[in-house]
Amino acid sequence: MRRHLNLIRVFLKINLQMAMAYRTDTFVNILVNMMWLGWELLSLSIIFGNTQALAGWEFGDLIVLLGVFRIVNMLMFIMIWPATEKFNTSVRDGSFDYVLLQPVNSLFVVSFSRLTIWRLWDLVLALVLILSGLSISGGNILWQNFMAFLALAFSGIIIIYSLWVVLIALTFWFTKFDNNVTILHALMDAGRYPVMVYPFWLQLIVTFIIPIAVATTVPVQALHGSLSVLQVLMYLGVGAASFVVAVLFWRVGVRKYSGASS
Repeated sequence: MRRHLNLIRVFLKINLQMAMAYRTDTFVNILVNMMWLGWELLSLSIIFGNTQALAGWEFGDLIVLLGVFRIVNMLMFIMIWPATEKFNTSVRDGSFDYVLLQPVNSLFVVSFSRLTIWRLWDLVLALVLILSGLSISGGNILWQNFMAFLALAFSGIIIIYSLWVVLIALTFWFTKFDNNVTILHALMDAGRYPVMVYPFWLQLIVTFIIPIAVATTVPVQALHGSLSVLQVLMYLGVGAASFVVAVLFWRVGVRKYSGASS
């Protein structure tokens, strides 16, 4: 564990140096990100200018949901997109051999070696949105509901991460598989709104097939005490199980990998 933490520190330092080498680009990207946030808030303002609630969710609830969504979306842009591009290329040209030769878990290296550091700014924005949404909604949040919210938000991130691992592991079988996370990225936008607003067939997709709702809607439900203890434990179990399945699938894929010598 200590070695892995040291490696994460090294990876963060390297990627931070890369980001600082292009400071203007980093500043522009943060500015564009703020503009997108403004557009998202404007869209919500327009919606709630014509209604008091959306599928039973009030304006403050949607602000909290947007904050949770941005945390999950941060995972996509910090880790998933840059790591996917690098991984796909390494499998095709055989440079993944060098990852396997390193005395550390290959999935760990693939996940953390390439990071888009400036997207950590999204975490600040997400926390501001969550706190602002809670302030707008009013009422007291019970400590047990808050703890369930934190646990389910983390579990949701694990579920999205696990799904990504499975998708990129398919590259071991289908070498030219550059669009392996395109569907995931396209459906991520569904997490901006509570799953209840969608038709039943789409609710099934974003809950059970590509579980964006489990990572966004469910934690907010827990925050408001809408989930039973059994439901909270069930969703936490889904997160743990998804991670185990993803790791096993990765290991099978690594054994399938033929290397540069083939």
